[in-house]
Amino acid sequence: MSMSTVEPGTRLADRFRLEDRVHESGGATLWKALDEILARPVAVHTFTPDFPRVQEVVTAARLASRLTDPRLTQVFDAADEDGTAYVVSEWVSGDSLLDLLESGPIEPERGAALVAEAAEALAHAHAAGLTHLHLTPARLVWTSGSTVKLLGLAVDAAILDLSSDEPAREDAEGLGRLLYAALTGHWPGDSDCGLPAAPLDDGKVCTPRQVTAGVPGYLDAITCRALLQEPRRGLPPLATPADVAEALAEVPRPAPAPVTTAPPALNLHSEAPDRLGMSTMPPHMPSHMAHQMTMAGGPPRPQTGTASKILLAVIVLLVMAAVGVGAWTVGKNLGNTPRVNQSDVSQSPSPSRKPVTVKPVSATGFDPLGSDRAEKPEIAPLAIDGKPSTEWHTDSYSSADLGRLKDGVGLILDMGKPVPIADVVVSLGNAGGATVQLKVGDAAELSSLKTVAEKKGASGSVTLTPEKAATGQYVLIWFTRLPPSGSQYRGTIYEVTVHSPGSA
Repeated sequence: MSMSTVEPGTRLADRFRLEDRVHESGGATLWKALDEILARPVAVHTFTPDFPRVQEVVTAARLASRLTDPRLTQVFDAADEDGTAYVVSEWVSGDSLLDLLESGPIEPERGAALVAEAAEALAHAHAAGLTHLHLTPARLVWTSGSTVKLLGLAVDAAILDLSSDEPAREDAEGLGRLLYAALTGHWPGDSDCGLPAAPLDDGKVCTPRQVTAGVPGYLDAITCRALLQEPRRGLPPLATPADVAEALAEVPRPAPAPVTTAPPALNLHSEAPDRLGMSTMPPHMPSHMAHQMTMAGGPPRPQTGTASKILLAVIVLLVMAAVGVGAWTVGKNLGNTPRVNQSDVSQSPSPSRKPVTVKPVSATGFDPLGSDRAEKPEIAPLAIDGKPSTEWHTDSYSSADLGRLKDGVGLILDMGKPVPIADVVVSLGNAGGATVQLKVGDAAELSSLKTVAEKKGASGSVTLTPEKAATGQYVLIWFTRLPPSGSQYRGTIYEVTVHSPGSA
């Protein structure tokens, strides 16, 4: 089949059916398609027969498919066979940074948090030898599943024939441009990305604080260090995505908004300003920060008025009076008043003990039923590092029941010695549907670990409290059912806190 005959209804690789043409430019066409085998929407790029860089695009897509960072678009397939070339990737739905900036700049910390996530993902890509080179507001998405997604890694540059002698610096400057746009609502780049151009001062781009009031000084400095490659506050320029990620590491990360409404409808507006037209809409970031900002405001706190306070005081007085009258009547009928001595006091119940936090010695992915007996062990320590912006996650599975490959998978903590368990607080992703069990025992073997608590339909912050007293050296958070993650299913743990009964 030749690419010149591609039209809606065309099937690629006997499974991907093209449905809607989203964007077309320079011989590359983006489609919304259906994966008929897995019954999920996907994004498909096709190319005209005379497109000059097919091999470069397919190679870039295959390299990008090896990366596992969930903040990068996942590539499912790429081929150039029998005159047919295509790239299949996940379909992303949500609001791009461009969409979020329609009404002007967003809250500084919120914008910085989005860029921080992109910087961390891009740093991972650079460590693997891949670059982006086309960072625009349409490429950074806050998805309908409340996560950050960076689109177009490697593939964008191949389609547009972009290259750089200093790719790390180019992507660092690109992150600086995204941060500038988030803080000001203006674009400091040469290309038209759909935002008004950044104002100039004597031929030089104005700093964010010159454009928008209220931008924190430290974010202004980080932007200039990345975008302008200038030192600020005695600190050097940010020359790589890893430098930008480190500079933004302390920015509070966005929390998933409470799921109170259906996910937003498909929005193709953000496609228009970008000539690539790569889908700005896959799927499903951390909710468990005591002092983090949220991407969507929470419900208002109930207020107590003066009338309510007066009514409460009257009720309390009436109750006290009733108790006093009752006590007087009982004492009169009995003919004496009970006396309380020291022995009575000493036998009264002791105050409840406040649980204390116990730090695990280590954490690892636990997959005793899998063929390789490992489940992302390299990132397991991120679940106990005290940083809610980092996470451990399971592999991705085709169904909530782990693809019917095994009965469960989880994260196991070594406490160093047997400890009594009061409860375990687990910060999960925002997607509901997980079934999580708490298992405790003295050996890191499934048969030695006893289930002491379980939560079904779990999401967000979950407290697992043993029904009976439980003590053990090993604490296992065990997924028997996974929540959706884009087009597949995956369990995610941002942080685990183990509490042991404390002293009075």
